[in-house]
Amino acid sequence: MMNRKHFLASAGALAAGAFLSKASQAAVQDPGPKSEAFRRPPSLKPGDTIAITSPAGTITVAELTPAVAVLESWGFKVRLGNTIGKKDFTLGGTDAERAADLQALLDDPSVKAIMCARGGYGSVRIVDHLVWDRFRKHPKWVIGFSDITVLLNHIHTVCRTAAIHSKMCNSFPDDWSKAEPIQVETILSIRDALEGRKLSYEAAVNPANRPGTAAGILVGGNLKTIESLAGSATDLTTTGKILFVEDTGEYLYSIDRMFWNLKRSGKLDRLKGLVVGGFKVKPDDPGDEFGRTVQDIVLDRVKTFRYPVCFDFPVGHQRANFALVCGVRHLLSVAADKVTLTQSA
Repeated sequence: MMNRKHFLASAGALAAGAFLSKASQAAVQDPGPKSEAFRRPPSLKPGDTIAITSPAGTITVAELTPAVAVLESWGFKVRLGNTIGKKDFTLGGTDAERAADLQALLDDPSVKAIMCARGGYGSVRIVDHLVWDRFRKHPKWVIGFSDITVLLNHIHTVCRTAAIHSKMCNSFPDDWSKAEPIQVETILSIRDALEGRKLSYEAAVNPANRPGTAAGILVGGNLKTIESLAGSATDLTTTGKILFVEDTGEYLYSIDRMFWNLKRSGKLDRLKGLVVGGFKVKPDDPGDEFGRTVQDIVLDRVKTFRYPVCFDFPVGHQRANFALVCGVRHLLSVAADKVTLTQSA
């Protein structure tokens, strides 16, 4: 079991035509000077508004009820975006509808944070149609994981702004009073991140871990999504940073291929540290076994480097999926008896 520690300071929618006309200008947005420091959106306080939108998969209003109840119990106002309840096959509305909804929430000064309702697929279909000018001037927290890695990495690379990698609305328990402790802890970590507490996590030791210490800006997310963004304006830069990755439902050979992508694209070369979260592996087909574990794959790709590596960190498509603040400095310590990842800024 993993122990979590908190370090406290004191203990309007776009029209379809507009959606299409903004594609070219959004695709060539200037990401700003590389020397610009990463910005941290303001911490939330009671009475602030959290908006919920569906940039990827579809979700109903009823499915959001448990999450809304918890967010309101924390003292926040909740606003449902126009895509909630919409459906375009598996998507939460058409591309134009999802882009317009997210754009309106990014631009609305009364909205202090945007929680994505769920993952699935679809964010990459709209990211180049979003205009980030107002967001750059008045940043706010964007929250999610899995397919939302597209938005988190775009915010990191293009907007140079911090964001929160965490569970989304579809992961909130139906009955909070009957929730398992790990569900409660992971969801409370979202509130801690939003309210500006510096998070620190202590994880169980894996024998395959490679010891060491590292300090750097934390980046990462879903590995398959990171791979799919290579070469685009949203491509993740990793030099001098701590990278975390997770994935689900992939064959071992596919995981091997993804780590080769990280290796060949230089994303592993100049890391400060590597954090490997949950990997739910799809069983090999009989007679077509790959013959290597996730640990084998990772350690082979990083064998020429000397930074610390840890496995089974509590992040990913699993109940132990704690909030991580991307785009701010963290300290990673991998020792024989303990692993800690601590937000330092």
